[in-house]
Amino acid sequence: MDMERLGPVMVWPLMLLAAWVAGEWLFRRWRLPRVCAYGVVGLALGGIGLSQNAAPHEALTSVANIALALTLFELGYRINPRWFRHNPWVLAAGLAQAVLTFVAVLWVSGLFGVAMDQRLVLAALCVATSPAAVMRVTHELHSAGQVTERVLHLCALNCLVAVLLLKLVVGYWHLETSGDFAMAAFNSIYVLVLSLIVGAMFGFIAPALIRLATSTQATTVTFAILVLLLAGVAQKLHLSPLLAALAFGAVARERRVMLSHAQRNFGALGDLLSVFLFVFIGSLLSWSGMAAGLLLGAALLIVRSAAHTLVNVSVAQVSGTTWRKGALTGLALMPMSAFALLLLEESRLYGFDLARESLPVIAGLLVLLEIVGPLFTQRALLWAGEAPTSETPAIKES
Repeated sequence: MDMERLGPVMVWPLMLLAAWVAGEWLFRRWRLPRVCAYGVVGLALGGIGLSQNAAPHEALTSVANIALALTLFELGYRINPRWFRHNPWVLAAGLAQAVLTFVAVLWVSGLFGVAMDQRLVLAALCVATSPAAVMRVTHELHSAGQVTERVLHLCALNCLVAVLLLKLVVGYWHLETSGDFAMAAFNSIYVLVLSLIVGAMFGFIAPALIRLATSTQATTVTFAILVLLLAGVAQKLHLSPLLAALAFGAVARERRVMLSHAQRNFGALGDLLSVFLFVFIGSLLSWSGMAAGLLLGAALLIVRSAAHTLVNVSVAQVSGTTWRKGALTGLALMPMSAFALLLLEESRLYGFDLARESLPVIAGLLVLLEIVGPLFTQRALLWAGEAPTSETPAIKES
């Protein structure tokens, strides 16, 4: 039977079911991150054409943005801005690793003959760390401790800087193609600043609505609806729903909105959307692009991880931790695929034509990180002693 004739009503549920079963089997048998299986299934089914034309691409991208927005809201809620003031070395490490990663990727990709405009896009994206992968792994491990908190805070900072850098690249591209400096500055600053403002406004609105919730499930639904509404408003205004959701979570924490009353990872809704997100991201990557860019991807993976590790080891002792935990923090920041690809898609939908052209260049890197990134995050948190080992029955099913 031709699976594509079944249409999206059948094709996507079957893909999600296959990914969910693979993830549960992988987790139960070897205690490996479920998201690794989700990405592999998406890559395999997308590679054979099962996901092609199964549904409008823009609609799928919107659902993926909502899935990642839920995660970014939860990540934003975990961030404590006062920690950066009390320990400025963590903030310095985040900014230093972003600059070092950008410069290193820009240089290494030039050695492979990549055009300068695509090198700029690639370098900006490599600054990002995938919050979906990091949050999913920490939920599965129930990890807590110094390395976990540093990874979460640096992940949020990396996402913020990556959006800023990509918007600057978009502005530079508009300037080069149109010569309109005002439009270039508008596209860069407008999106960044207004996304944060809109997200913050939702953080101020949330307390009044949350007080109406009478149960854990009601609180979860209220938060989910607010994030869905925020994503819709951001897309309508051509803003970044990802950045707005991060700001929403951070302001909600400052406003003392109690997320602890809600279900972790937004309950079953969050689980379902997480499966969809990683399957969708895997389905965007072509096998031909993977084969062509695998060597470049491996080189960029090495320099990106080296930059994270080098910076975190360098500031480890002055920031109140050990060199070992600094190295594990850098290692745990490896995932980037989901956030990077949705940034590309978001930029393409808003008129940045170079975004889609850059995808084949980074396909090899994204495939590698889709598979091994969450695994390294899991290993780093286990080696840091901040989660039960795979033999300990204390690991609960998420």
